[in-house]
Amino acid sequence: MSGFPTSSNRASSFHLNWHLSQAAIQAVSVTLEILVEPTVDRLYFWALQTDFAKGDGSRAGGAHLGLQWHPGHPGSTAVNWGGYDQQGKILSGSESELASKMANPHTRDFLWRAAVPYRLKVERISRKGHSAWQGTVTDLSTEVTTVVRDLYSPGDHICGVTMWSEVFARCDDPSVAIRWSDAEAESFDGTRLQVTGFGVNYQSYQDGGCANTDSSGDGVGIVQRTAVHRLTKQGQVISR
Repeated sequence: MSGFPTSSNRASSFHLNWHLSQAAIQAVSVTLEILVEPTVDRLYFWALQTDFAKGDGSRAGGAHLGLQWHPGHPGSTAVNWGGYDQQGKILSGSESELASKMANPHTRDFLWRAAVPYRLKVERISRKGHSAWQGTVTDLSTEVTTVVRDLYSPGDHICGVTMWSEVFARCDDPSVAIRWSDAEAESFDGTRLQVTGFGVNYQSYQDGGCANTDSSGDGVGIVQRTAVHRLTKQGQVISR
């Protein structure tokens, strides 16, 4: 398959939906490692997405925390923590202490390295009398944790979690590989919740996605790759 994705945003996305034993969650985390980094000047975004809900069960939008290969930032490496409410309005948040060459409140300069595991965590916290959702990234090679910033959402708990890759490159650009591992969720009483599996979803070719992306287990976690033969079919569930 060749050429750019034909979707409306010119990106090809593929997802891993968490299967959880409980819906009301106050924190989630996962380890992300870029195994083979991009070589082209196009945006790649690998993120942990959290869907928010209110106490009455109504949806309250969602947010995504992740690393980016972004040509507009120093060394093409960046971090993003942003989201939207249920009406599609951008969530407000605290000002990040990280610089941003692009002057984007959501996307900040962040030096990440290939073959280094990074722990992404989204957690509900109390901040100045109201609740907020804090996004942090921990370099597991140094144990240094970076607070990206806090987001303000009307949702008081996490009701769904997804990991995804969003790629704005050509479908036939050199293959890129990242690994997700050690997914964890936590209830409000501190109980660690079981993630029983991950549902595989690909943006279809008919919807403008690339047909040569793949999400497959490798014995350590789940590797998402571009520009490869697809091994795991749409709708399959990869066991933990």
